[in-house]
Amino acid sequence: MASLKYEIPLLDRNTRFALWQIKMQAVLAQMDLEDALLGIDKMPSTLTDKKRKDRKALTQLHLHLSNEILQDVMKEKTAAALWKRLEQICMSKTLTSKLHMKQRLYAHRLEEGASVHEHLTVFKEILSNLEAMEVQYDKEDLGLILLCSLPPSYSTFRDTILYSRESLTVDEVYDSLTSYDKMKHLMVKPDSQGEGLIVRGRQDRNTDNDRGRTQERNHRGKSKGRSKSSNRGKTCNFCKKKGHIKSECYKLQNKIKREAANQKGKQPENSGEADVVEDYSDGELLVASVNDSKVSEEWILDSGCTFHMSPNRDWFTTYETVSEGVVLMGNNASCKIAGVGTIKVKMFDGVVRTLSDVRYVPELKRNLISLSTLDSKGYRYTAESGVLKISKGSLVVMKGQRKTVKLYVLQGSTVTGDTAVASSSLSDDDITKLWHMRLGHMSENGMVELSKRGLLDGQGICKLNFCEHCVFGKQKRVRFTRGIHNTKETLEYIHSDLWGPSRVPSRGGANYMLTFIDDFSRKVWAFFLKQKSDVFSAFKSWKIMIEKQTGKQIKYLLTDNGLEFCSDEFNRLCKSEGIVRHLTVRHTPQQNGVVERMNRTIMEKVRCMLSNANLPKSFWAEAASTACFLINRSPSVAIEKKTPQEVWSGNPANYSDLKIFGCPAYAHVNNGKLEPRSIKCVFLGYKAGVKGYKLWCPENRKVVISRDVVFDETAMLPNLSLKDSSNKENQKQVEHQINTESTPQVSTKIENRVASSPQYSIAKNRTKREIKPPKKYAEADLVAYALNVAEDIDANQEPSNYSEAISCEDSEKWMFAMQEEMESLHKNKTWDLVKLPKGKKTVRCKWVFKKKEGTPGVEEPKYKARLVAKGYSQVPGVDFTDVFSPVVKHSSIQALLGIVAMHDLELEQLDVKTAFLHGELEEDIYMQQPEGFTVSEKEDYVCLLKKSLYGLKQSPRQWYKRFDSFMTSHDFKRSSFDSCVYFKKNNDGSFVYLLLYVDDMLIAAKDKGEIRKVKAQLSEEFEMKDLGPAKKILGMEILRDRKTSKLYLSQKGYIEKLLCRFNMRSAKPVSTPLAAHFRLSSALSPQSDDEIEYMSHVPYSSVVGSLMYAMVCSRPDLSYAVSAVSRYMANPGKEHWKVVQWILRYLRGTTDVCLQFGRTEDGVIGYVDADFAGDLDRRRSLTGYVFTIGGCAISWKATLQTTVALSTTEAEYMAITEACKEAIWLKGLFSELN
Repeated sequence: MASLKYEIPLLDRNTRFALWQIKMQAVLAQMDLEDALLGIDKMPSTLTDKKRKDRKALTQLHLHLSNEILQDVMKEKTAAALWKRLEQICMSKTLTSKLHMKQRLYAHRLEEGASVHEHLTVFKEILSNLEAMEVQYDKEDLGLILLCSLPPSYSTFRDTILYSRESLTVDEVYDSLTSYDKMKHLMVKPDSQGEGLIVRGRQDRNTDNDRGRTQERNHRGKSKGRSKSSNRGKTCNFCKKKGHIKSECYKLQNKIKREAANQKGKQPENSGEADVVEDYSDGELLVASVNDSKVSEEWILDSGCTFHMSPNRDWFTTYETVSEGVVLMGNNASCKIAGVGTIKVKMFDGVVRTLSDVRYVPELKRNLISLSTLDSKGYRYTAESGVLKISKGSLVVMKGQRKTVKLYVLQGSTVTGDTAVASSSLSDDDITKLWHMRLGHMSENGMVELSKRGLLDGQGICKLNFCEHCVFGKQKRVRFTRGIHNTKETLEYIHSDLWGPSRVPSRGGANYMLTFIDDFSRKVWAFFLKQKSDVFSAFKSWKIMIEKQTGKQIKYLLTDNGLEFCSDEFNRLCKSEGIVRHLTVRHTPQQNGVVERMNRTIMEKVRCMLSNANLPKSFWAEAASTACFLINRSPSVAIEKKTPQEVWSGNPANYSDLKIFGCPAYAHVNNGKLEPRSIKCVFLGYKAGVKGYKLWCPENRKVVISRDVVFDETAMLPNLSLKDSSNKENQKQVEHQINTESTPQVSTKIENRVASSPQYSIAKNRTKREIKPPKKYAEADLVAYALNVAEDIDANQEPSNYSEAISCEDSEKWMFAMQEEMESLHKNKTWDLVKLPKGKKTVRCKWVFKKKEGTPGVEEPKYKARLVAKGYSQVPGVDFTDVFSPVVKHSSIQALLGIVAMHDLELEQLDVKTAFLHGELEEDIYMQQPEGFTVSEKEDYVCLLKKSLYGLKQSPRQWYKRFDSFMTSHDFKRSSFDSCVYFKKNNDGSFVYLLLYVDDMLIAAKDKGEIRKVKAQLSEEFEMKDLGPAKKILGMEILRDRKTSKLYLSQKGYIEKLLCRFNMRSAKPVSTPLAAHFRLSSALSPQSDDEIEYMSHVPYSSVVGSLMYAMVCSRPDLSYAVSAVSRYMANPGKEHWKVVQWILRYLRGTTDVCLQFGRTEDGVIGYVDADFAGDLDRRRSLTGYVFTIGGCAISWKATLQTTVALSTTEAEYMAITEACKEAIWLKGLFSELN
């Protein structure tokens, strides 16, 4: 042992520790001391031997350390401890060390002319260090990284490696690169069999000038030379002289010759037996991807080979033998070049083209077309969608289709034998097609004329066959013949179409017009819809009405292919009713010409009437309804100049009641003996089924029906003022004396065929001073506003009053829901029936209906009816005092869900039936009896409320006080940071959590027994509904995957309904919530009257409120975008509306995005940032923060700062302040919840 000598350098800061470590382990192993590195406790020896071995190993380590390193490790007393300390010093595994080593890996580059061997050595050293740091890389990734480190001169080598195999490893790249480097510097002696490596075929030796220029023997065509002038400013990497590059360096080529002569024996320079291999940097190394076992007849378009090659001798139309020359394959094998010649190939377009200078290589398995050769001859190639196109100028001469192994296969075939001749021997069809393409796809008649004049080389022109390119470029639409329907009776054949969307919504909110035309009578009906999905219900109701009127049934229905007409429910109805469907061809509206022409006629009349009446565009639905009424009473050529109404009913139309649309009309009122007897209105048309006229009253902004009307057709009304009137008293009188017709905004989907108008806001008195609420409630108000708007999304699917509920399709379900509500009210002894005391006023009530969508396949929809008091009529200080009631914060909900997912807790849900009825009233409040449930013989009695009914101002507060007292009396503690979060600690240290949002509860605990215990306690006090495992809270779906410990919070259903409500379901998705080109400011607000009119019909506030609810609940990615558009809700412009639509388009593509809570060890982490003066109006900065638990967001915010920051530092300090407030709140909440 002592005689052995180990030459191991001392370890210092510059030593490659990975190599030193291997050598040192070998030394210790040679001395039988390697066990000492495991530690004394793990050494398989007696204690004495262990200590002896440890001292020897420690001594060897000390002797191989530099003074600098030894000084840092002197305190280590055992070999194992010293070894571990050395690893910490020289091979740190910190993130910083890993980052540094990865940066070295990615930045490592091979310079032009540098040593490949040294490059690979450093590369391997970096990999060794990464492996010691326990950084793992896929071998294929490392191979690709190594390929990326090569300079541009290795592009041919890189392409060969990439395209010759489907996968690779770093070891394969090592071997190939090493072989490639050796061949670049190797000179071999070619024997008579041509076994040398020759790049361009045989090369003539010019020993007198020794410049190494190459030229093929049996020279065919021109050699690919270089322009010296292009290299004047370049420097050779070998001799360091200017004027040439390394591949042209004479000194390098002479050196290669001398080295080869020394290895093989001296040879005369003029012997003609030594060929020079040029530098590979010029890209001339011939390589090909050849792995097939049999010869293929396909041509491969190859970017890696230098010239065209083929193994098929019989394909050559001209051929000469070449005695020398080999090619190098991608697998480092070489193949002999046997000859060179030309081959004819018939391309994709039928033109035969000649490939020249094609090498005959018998050992190849593929036919290769060199893209580099084509590029040198002026051809250009581009690849797109799997097709490689080779062109010269604007003419595409070749096409390749991408197939397996990432190779492009030529679209064409080889011409062999007698067919490989000039165009003079082509067939007449081919000659005709050839001239057709030469002349830019000239017509057959034009070519015949040129042939007659002898201008086409004396060649005749025959009939031109089918040319696909002419079809693509010249096809015209087939002339439409007029469809003839020999209908014998009404309803035999119906035409229908949907017009829209209108740029300006109607007064009733309609965006579309649905028309039906009876082919026999040509009578037209029009319905005005808010969205396309309403088409089916409109057709169904119209079909029932029209078939009952006539006693006949619809036999045929002609529509286009729109999804609104081709839905499953539409097809099922037609099939069950025996209606035969006729559909037009896509993008061919001419096939539905009857209704298309009718739509044009209707809209022409609409534009004329609105212009004549000086009415805003929002009255287009009323004008269209009147237009249909008049068209049905106008002669039609299609029915022999009869009127549709006459053919339909058999009676001539009456024209005595017709008036000018939009003319002034005075409706009779009876306001008192001294008051005016009429009110001035605008005539809007005729109400179907009513003997009266439809009028619009500018004072109360309502549509009314009246029979006692005086018209002034001699004077047309000027532009209407759309401002609210202040004559509130006169308005109320008009409402009582004229039959008022209004279109609720949320109760009906389809307007009447004679369009009605919406219910406009009542004129207001002088505005009072605004009293702003405290800022601490701002966020709660924001959530409440967003929630209210969100709830309106489904409002159009539910009845708005008692009359609609008992007359709709689901009347039985709504009636059952109302009876259930009344039973609950009587059970809780909500009121007593009493006579109304003198001097007291009653509070009115109404029914509110809600349809809760169930989970598809799991839960059926639920119909709920709620009796609500109209609390707005309560008098402050008399009927109520305090009204504030807290609700749980959304951040608290998400925080609890994060805890549930992290600790795999059980999560269940409860609902309190008629929660507000559990609150005790402190005031005497009298209410009218509910509509539809008036007690017989006590119609004049009123309800003296004993419990806090829904709708009363104080009801939420009274319910919360009752619930809070119950929870605190059952050992639950109320959170100091959220008054609606309750928790209880059990004896075993586990917790039970309860969250309250009005009457919805979430309960979480480790054991289901604890949850059942809490449910039992609640059920004893309140009437509860056990909903089982939590599935939905506040419109947010809760999904759990217990196997992977994942919990998801999603609003997919809400977002889809939102998109449907605002007609964005078919919008094109975008990838960002807010594009960079939007620059919002108040300067974009409406400036002209047209813009003001346009924006008055845009549901800007509704959309922003709906987006706000999604942002608050589960979509932090919307925070900045929604914050930006919400600043302009007071006066939005068209550009602001475009941004809102952009956000909806973003939601269209991200409906599945949700919050994902997981079981991780990450605690609460916060991120905060700020911009500087991003607000263009007031130059205030934006604060944004987000807090996560387990990687999932639980609290976020994006808002403008309250003051203007003078610097980026000040802006960031203000942002940090806001984030710290939230952090303190979260810390307190989580500390209470353990």
